Amino acid sequence: MFAVFISVQVSAQTTLPLKVKGVIIDSATNQPLGFVTVALLDAKTKQPIRGVLSKDDGTFELQSVTSKAYQLEFASLGYTSKILNINGTDTLFNVGRILLSSGGKQLKEVAISAQKPIMKQEVDRISYNVQNDPESPVLSALDIMRKVPLLAVDAADNILLKGSGNYKIFINGKESGLLAKNPSDILKSMPATNIEKIEVITTPPAKYDAEGLSGIINIITKRNLAQGYNVSINGRENSVFGPGISFNPTYKTGKVGISLLSGFSHNGQPELPFGSTQTFSQQNSVLQQSGTNKFSTNSNYITIETSYEIDSLKLLTAQFDAYGNSVLTNVNQLSSLMNSLGVTSQFYNLQNNETDNSTGYDAAVNYQLGFRHKKGRLLTLSYKYIYSPDKDVNNNSFPQRINYPQLYAPDYEQFNTHGSKVHTFQVDYEQPFKTVIAEAGAKAILRDNFSEYHVDDLDSATNKYVTNSAQTNDFNYYQNVYSIYNTYQLNTKEWSVKAGLRLEHTNVNADFASTGSTVHEDYTNFIPSVSLQRKFKTSSMNFGYTERIQRPGINQVNPFINRSNPSYINFGNPGLRPELNHTFELTYSNFTKGSVIVGFNYSFSNNSIQTVSGLQITNIGGKIDSVSTTTYQNLGTNSTLGFNINITENIVKNLSLSTNGVLNYIRLQGDYNGQLYKNQGFYANLSANVSYSFGSGYRIGTAASFLTGNITLQGKSGNSIYLSPVITKSFLNKKATIGLAVNNPFSPYQTIKSTLSTNQYYTSSFSQSNFRSFGVRFNYRFGKLSSELKKSKHEINNDDTKGSAN
Repeated sequence: MFAVFISVQVSAQTTLPLKVKGVIIDSATNQPLGFVTVALLDAKTKQPIRGVLSKDDGTFELQSVTSKAYQLEFASLGYTSKILNINGTDTLFNVGRILLSSGGKQLKEVAISAQKPIMKQEVDRISYNVQNDPESPVLSALDIMRKVPLLAVDAADNILLKGSGNYKIFINGKESGLLAKNPSDILKSMPATNIEKIEVITTPPAKYDAEGLSGIINIITKRNLAQGYNVSINGRENSVFGPGISFNPTYKTGKVGISLLSGFSHNGQPELPFGSTQTFSQQNSVLQQSGTNKFSTNSNYITIETSYEIDSLKLLTAQFDAYGNSVLTNVNQLSSLMNSLGVTSQFYNLQNNETDNSTGYDAAVNYQLGFRHKKGRLLTLSYKYIYSPDKDVNNNSFPQRINYPQLYAPDYEQFNTHGSKVHTFQVDYEQPFKTVIAEAGAKAILRDNFSEYHVDDLDSATNKYVTNSAQTNDFNYYQNVYSIYNTYQLNTKEWSVKAGLRLEHTNVNADFASTGSTVHEDYTNFIPSVSLQRKFKTSSMNFGYTERIQRPGINQVNPFINRSNPSYINFGNPGLRPELNHTFELTYSNFTKGSVIVGFNYSFSNNSIQTVSGLQITNIGGKIDSVSTTTYQNLGTNSTLGFNINITENIVKNLSLSTNGVLNYIRLQGDYNGQLYKNQGFYANLSANVSYSFGSGYRIGTAASFLTGNITLQGKSGNSIYLSPVITKSFLNKKATIGLAVNNPFSPYQTIKSTLSTNQYYTSSFSQSNFRSFGVRFNYRFGKLSSELKKSKHEINNDDTKGSAN
């Protein structure tokens, strides 16, 4: 990376100021060059007077410089430097197109101080440029998320946006099956070096589906390459989680380009303890559970993007994703129910073995048409298909029992084959005017969610498994969403305004083939959104408002009863209705030397979808058995008042510091089973990243974070911390990087506690996870890259169902 640090002292002058501008072009590809150093030198002393970096489109501008004789020098790593002479008579010097050819050496005579910007505040989003982060070659996508404003990663590797797990993750502006099931596993194996930037869209414009959530995380992958190829190989080995490797080749010849990203990773944990204590208020008894849990996960994925430039106005793009995830879990649990005298009235030992195999495929095609006499006008036709089946097999046995008879609670097996098939059709039209960009479009999402589940009980007489008809069902949930939208964006020197309206009609039909019951719903929503940005010289003020929807996802409506822990069962609610959410935001951003982003936000919903728990009393062999149930309901109000801050600063030369913080005050209220529940409190997360460069390719960095627990209607989870020093070394002319990392060196394990309180019982629980680990990471890339793999400006992104980081 080449950057220029220039110290300027300007005395009062009586002559007129000089403005110098132009655009820098790669002579071989005829493409604009960004981040080229443009240095203004005194014609006599050759000393630097002022310098800037060219923008992404190759343009640059130097202003307020005294008119006299200068030399203008252009320099960039890998290109031959060029010098132009400037006379002292003109007040405007337009150099036009400056062609730079490859093969030059970087400018050594000019001491530099400008750096490639990492963050950018736009009218409705914040962008984090991953390629400008010097630690990106040895970080995973999940690691880099800890640095992005408004984002955090908790102890279980769940990603949080403004403290919430309700969001969507896109890859290149569209939903991907790769991240549909467990995004953390994929992002652990996805190298940050393959990511161009990460966008956090907290006020989604009307062109996005109306799902409110907390916002959208859009991961934009690298697509740069010239005629030829580029290859990146990344790998890791971790003392606890195991290996991971990814492969990213890109190739372009003529009008055809293709990019591939594939990877494999292993994650797991050895046998670790967990436990809970549940106190029943009416039964005057206590249920204690303790046990060990271990699991292993193997994940693999591949994504292929292609483009064909039919001509200068027509572009055809396509994408194919495939992924697989296999999880093996083993649980050994002891459960003991004691009466008021401390005497055990019921006991069992449960051994649970679960296998979860999920796969998925999605394919998309986009046709983009430009108009010869209307520059900027675009028409895009898109289609996407997603198929994501999942098969769970759960084997449960009770080798030890006391007052827990096999006749009423036999050994059993659970089977659940579930998933979704989605067809999406979309048309988008964009028309730029002088200062306004207008967009309009229509979309149809045809979604078929399915679940075939049954429970087989062990017959003690025949020692064979027999299907339990009471625990068997064939569930289909059809959800069709039809929408149209219209947005307008106004851009001036001082203002940017984006406003729009989206109309959506949703049709839901659900049937339970085994029971003959059905659910039918129709509803229509008008969804407004508005974002304003007031731009100053080095800062901006942003305001945003949107009303969004949170439709229930398949896991929340699936009535399958999960009995893997017989004392704590959970199931979905097919009768859930969508949640309407209102969000207001006010943000101040300043990008002078470093960057400062400060924001306030407020959101509320009056029919919030909440997780709720209750008690189910049953009679087992003459003994009263109390089973806790967990499901979902539309309950009361959910409001959050939030504050966020992000500061990035170069403290001294080669030493940089960034901090990222979120503080929310949450209020929840809802009525369940005739009981009014209220819960409120603060949620906070704070992270810091320190990085120091020693020169000669050596760099050391440390990431640390602290997160308070999440607040729910009936409980709260515990706090978590994270610390990870990383040492890196670049070599082979910065084409290769190796890193050594220590995660949480001070403790081998981390214990997370949580509580839950109802009018019938109080539960406190804990779980332990691996904390300390050692890892080696490497990155190697080769090939030539400078121009861009073409992509459609408008593509399908289905963000209309309630998402979760878990």
